[in-house]
Amino acid sequence: MKIVQLSDIHVGSQFSEEIFDNVVEEVNDLGPAAVLVTGDLTNEGLKKEYEKCKAKFAKFEVDKIIAISGNHDYRNTGYLLFRKFFPFETINILDDDVVLVTLGTARPDRDEGEVGYRQNLWLERTMKKYPKSTKIVAMHHHLIGIPDSGTDRVTVIDAGDVLRTALSSKVDLVLCGHKHRPWIWDFGNLSIVNAGTTSSERMRGFFENTYNVINIEKNKIRVDLKIVGGKRFPLKDLVTNYTRFGEE
Repeated sequence: MKIVQLSDIHVGSQFSEEIFDNVVEEVNDLGPAAVLVTGDLTNEGLKKEYEKCKAKFAKFEVDKIIAISGNHDYRNTGYLLFRKFFPFETINILDDDVVLVTLGTARPDRDEGEVGYRQNLWLERTMKKYPKSTKIVAMHHHLIGIPDSGTDRVTVIDAGDVLRTALSSKVDLVLCGHKHRPWIWDFGNLSIVNAGTTSSERMRGFFENTYNVINIEKNKIRVDLKIVGGKRFPLKDLVTNYTRFGEE
């Protein structure tokens, strides 16, 4: 099974429309079972941005689109518009062997993320219902700091509790966005994957627009990084061959 993870679209002043149109063509050629968007679909949470974003997403030829709100989507009370334009389910059974659960980490008028006690407890109870499934958790904010992404003051403020729940619940994969920087942290049975920005002009660390392609086969997960209009390669290779900006 194949899932495409897009993130940080930023329809508005940062949006690169040509790049996004290329993404639509590439994703339709891939034919994934689902498209997951890990937040910041809009830049300011405005109605006109949501309307344009909805029209753009209508061009994906996919059965299921799962969209999570980000801190930019919450601006200007945009959270009131998000569910109208992008209704979604928190528990997604993608096939007999894969369950994808979403967590809301955005809060009004705050850039940092928070899962919260009740949602964290809900996650733990929910994961127990799928003991034999490949378990994926998706959220907007990053759980762990990422290299070359600036001062880290806007992560999930209760990240420790969420990580404990993920590990104790035997979650296989956590998918995040927010920092516009692709990366993967491997903790053995748990991998935490961060997406870059799919179509924002504000790229950092990795100077390309990218998205992730997740392949799941017989409970084995592989995450590839796809450069828009360019090559595709295992995201782990980015970590293995890591070179800081400015180094040769």
